[in-house]
Amino acid sequence: MSGYQEFALVYDLLTDDISYRERAEYFDSLIRQFGKPERGSLLDLACGTGSLSEEFAGLGYDVIGCDSSSDMLSLAQNKLLESHSSITYLCQPMEQLDLYGTVDCAVCALDSLNHIMKLSVLERVFSRVSLFLEPEGVFVFDLNTQWKHRKILANNTFVYDYDEVYLVWRNTLLSDDVVQIDLDFFQRNQNGYQRYKESFCERAYSTQELETALNKAGLYVAGRYRADTMESPSLDTQRIVYVVKKEGDWNESIDARCYRRRFSFCSCSGYHRGFTQYGAIAENLGCGFGSSWEAVNSVGSNGYPAKR
Repeated sequence: MSGYQEFALVYDLLTDDISYRERAEYFDSLIRQFGKPERGSLLDLACGTGSLSEEFAGLGYDVIGCDSSSDMLSLAQNKLLESHSSITYLCQPMEQLDLYGTVDCAVCALDSLNHIMKLSVLERVFSRVSLFLEPEGVFVFDLNTQWKHRKILANNTFVYDYDEVYLVWRNTLLSDDVVQIDLDFFQRNQNGYQRYKESFCERAYSTQELETALNKAGLYVAGRYRADTMESPSLDTQRIVYVVKKEGDWNESIDARCYRRRFSFCSCSGYHRGFTQYGAIAENLGCGFGSSWEAVNSVGSNGYPAKR
């Protein structure tokens, strides 16, 4: 998957028809229906240019946005300067997600998970999300369906003509589940137009593949809906929203419980407050963390840190 260097320049323009406020409110309603009623800490996975993160912050969440593209995050930071929201942005691939503590809920919107080509990588993403998600925490994400890949994207070409940008979007169906997307866009400048190119692929996953991968990470599907509705998906649904919960397990070891305590985040610097506080708690409980943070480099099959 590319870093979307050029695509970042026009991403907001091409998604201008999306109401991020309505999308945030819809995800928020699912989170509060299946999880805690109060709004706590939220991870926006593959946050892109931060439009959805800003809306979640406006709803009262303590937001952490994560994306692998520094170009996308640069635009997100620009929005942050204008909104003065207390959002922390991290530049990390989804499968290498590494937070300072746990979060109450997580989201991944606009078919970002479709950009993962290997099932093994998707399993690692779910495992990392599970690791940093509180027990009984909610993870809401959407995915383009196999039907959309085969019938809508397929081998079709779409043209978008804006005042600032002219874009040709070409799809090539490589298999029943994988579509290659080639973008040619021309951006207006003082001398005429500048041409850019971007290419990437999307893969559609079956419900069985997703549920198996989620279960490996200690997550289970609590609900499936046709995008932006509370209706069950049909055979011709283009995008499905999954509501996933983490299995609650308060019988884990003392070490793991201490690691999994939710830390508060400092949005201005990205450092977390609470080293001394929780280090002292760990020390008093007889854990091996001492008074400083100790990274966990491996994850067990249930999504918890592996035993040392």
